[in-house]
Amino acid sequence: MKIFRTIIWFFYFWLYLLMMIPGLRKANRLQKQGLIEEHDAYISKHVGRWARSLLKAAGAKVTVHGMENIPQNAAVFVSNHQGNFDVPIMLGHIGKPKALMAKVELSKLPIIRKWMKHLQCIFVDRNNVRQAINSLNEAAKLINNNYSVIVFPEGTRSKGEQLGEFKPGAFRIAAKTGAPIVPIRIQGSYKLMEENGFWISPAEVTVTILPPISTAGLSKTEIAALPEQVKDLIANV
Repeated sequence: MKIFRTIIWFFYFWLYLLMMIPGLRKANRLQKQGLIEEHDAYISKHVGRWARSLLKAAGAKVTVHGMENIPQNAAVFVSNHQGNFDVPIMLGHIGKPKALMAKVELSKLPIIRKWMKHLQCIFVDRNNVRQAINSLNEAAKLINNNYSVIVFPEGTRSKGEQLGEFKPGAFRIAAKTGAPIVPIRIQGSYKLMEENGFWISPAEVTVTILPPISTAGLSKTEIAALPEQVKDLIANV
């Protein structure tokens, strides 16, 4: 059953992308015409729908708590990272338009990279220090333009309930721009794939959005303490 579901899921994944090509063309037109608000709403709607359909096809039952904690203005969403399905979970269930800080390998995937660029996603090469710093500056510019950014500060999937070290990049972005940090706990997403090796299996996933943390006016000491502070908040959900 897992093998069959996995084959069907990957077939659906690429078929849906191909069917979205006309939508990609429309997004290109809106962007060229400078219709930014219309472009962003269109991208958010279609990418969110696609993400939720992928989760449904995988057999994921996603429950979200704390939607009232999402700020009206730009924020840095900081989440733990259990598995590959965390990205569609964040894109499909957090609501407002947002960019994603993603590993550079995703920029090599056909069609996907074009949608990610429309989402203003930032591709990070962790092996290139200068490029990684530039990525943080790009994220800061997006926030200053009222775009929220999603960051997985562990940098890699934990493939379980344990949390890895929270790297400071996301917190520097928030402190530099004065944007609030919104901690998010994802529980159970690793059961969709990572627990089963490569195979996809149905699972229940809980997403908890915690109250935002203000970064305005923090001292250097307080900024340095943010990664551990946020990690503890997420760990204790």
